Amino acid sequence: MLVLLAGIFLLHLTSIILLLVATIDNAWWMTKTVSTDVWARWILTNGTWSSNDLPGQYPQEYLQAVQASSILACIFSSLGLFVFVGQLFTLSKGQRFTFSGIFQLLACLCIMIAASIYTDIFHKNESNGWYGHSFILAWISFAFTFISSIIYFVLRKKTAN
Repeated sequence: MLVLLAGIFLLHLTSIILLLVATIDNAWWMTKTVSTDVWARWILTNGTWSSNDLPGQYPQEYLQAVQASSILACIFSSLGLFVFVGQLFTLSKGQRFTFSGIFQLLACLCIMIAASIYTDIFHKNESNGWYGHSFILAWISFAFTFISSIIYFVLRKKTAN
């Protein structure tokens, strides 16, 4: 059981790291000279990258929704890890892991919303670019948080009568 709990802890920690990298790193949309994330646009000029504001054609409401959802996913997943550790020592068997599963499910939904909005709204008509590694990490972290939330719900132990 200890090995299983360590594996779940590592999966959860990996999910948090992927969420943070996807939220912070500047590679959601890339071209040869431009790297765009949800916070700024980086342009390669004379061999150096310079930070610029995002283009004005980006709908601000959708951009703020992507930013907020990404941050909320990081917060919910981090809270879920703290709750997981706390639940190991405080709750009875039948209630253990329920709250961790709920936090991971919320993180899963938030990063799915962020990546879905970004996919549907931004760069739809651009043909000279590709989705960067941060965008891909956002979808991978969606899968990891979903899997860990399912694991938490399945591992919830029933009390014996």
